[in-house]
Amino acid sequence: MKFKNTLCAALLPLLSVSGFLAPSDAMASSDIDCPLRDAPFSLESPLIDIMLSESASAVLNRHMNDVLTKIPSHFASTTPPSFSAILDARKIAAMAGVDAAILPQIEQELATIPVTDADRSARCARYDTEVPQLPVADGKPRLLLFEKINGFKDTPSFNAAHELLQQMASKQGWALVTTDNGAVFNTQQLSQFDAVIWNNISGDVLTLSQRQAFRTYIEQGGGFVGIHGSGGDPTYFWDWYVDELIGARFIGHPKDPQYQDAKIVVENNQEGTGKGLPAEWLMNEEWYSFDSSPRNKGATVIATLDESTYNPVGHHGTDLGMGDHPIAWQRCIEQGRSFYSAIGHRPEVYEDLHHQRLLLQGIAWAANKTKDSCSTPATTLNKSHGESR
Repeated sequence: MKFKNTLCAALLPLLSVSGFLAPSDAMASSDIDCPLRDAPFSLESPLIDIMLSESASAVLNRHMNDVLTKIPSHFASTTPPSFSAILDARKIAAMAGVDAAILPQIEQELATIPVTDADRSARCARYDTEVPQLPVADGKPRLLLFEKINGFKDTPSFNAAHELLQQMASKQGWALVTTDNGAVFNTQQLSQFDAVIWNNISGDVLTLSQRQAFRTYIEQGGGFVGIHGSGGDPTYFWDWYVDELIGARFIGHPKDPQYQDAKIVVENNQEGTGKGLPAEWLMNEEWYSFDSSPRNKGATVIATLDESTYNPVGHHGTDLGMGDHPIAWQRCIEQGRSFYSAIGHRPEVYEDLHHQRLLLQGIAWAANKTKDSCSTPATTLNKSHGESR
């Protein structure tokens, strides 16, 4: 069996700065607030939840030739970060070459397994509910660097992005605060920040109330920056995040070779987020493909890939060609802003000056510090620090 090897991140310490923001929001207990807590077992269940249940695991092993005993260790772990958190049982069946005719029987047997209190507790254990105290740094814009990982992690790319963002913050005078605690996604603490940066985040990382706080923050004027793996999971369990905030679903990257030279084409380098970038440049990277162009959801595309300059063939010979192939884009979501760049797997690309400029200007746009912006954000989000975005 061959399993897809993707991305994501490792966890680093909090940025050391003095002072603290004391939260007033009390987050709901994971036992009553985590996604899929009560969901019946099914082929759409996260693989990690199947593996946490002896009964559900037995069903898959019985019908899939003991598949769970044969998968690689980074798939098999039930302790995050784990690839099992970003796959569902249906995908593992396809990857294992299971005859599709047996899937209805597997689905039926899974559905008969009761969801116990032990199952609920195990499912919720990977989410955070204790609201952290956050250090406060002087500077503008105020940015939250979020680094919690439940899915697959790629330490080199995560570390390179983290280091670059800290260097940028120091040089630009940003107030950058770092956390790997999902409970920071509450109304009061999010209101302290102009934008939230997700550094190669993989896996479902927010409870239901945290999701709602984040969505409200964005729709009422907050900013989001997603880097590479933050839009690269093979399976998502929060549709709004991938379909609206990111705006396109990852479908794969080239396999052989995984890293290829390709030409990046900048759509507008005279103004906006692409200003000052070359009209095109060559980069060696792991190139993501998506199920559709984010233009279909009203995104402003910053850069695309020239597919004639590399071989967009994925695992098992899958054609990953998109034709129109955006690789970095931005879009307004009600009053908020979302910037996403699929560049960022190889650590070396964080040393590329053009990539650095793209990220710098994308962050500035997401934090509403440019003329090219969305509608005026709600002032209620800014009362805590007495300034408009």
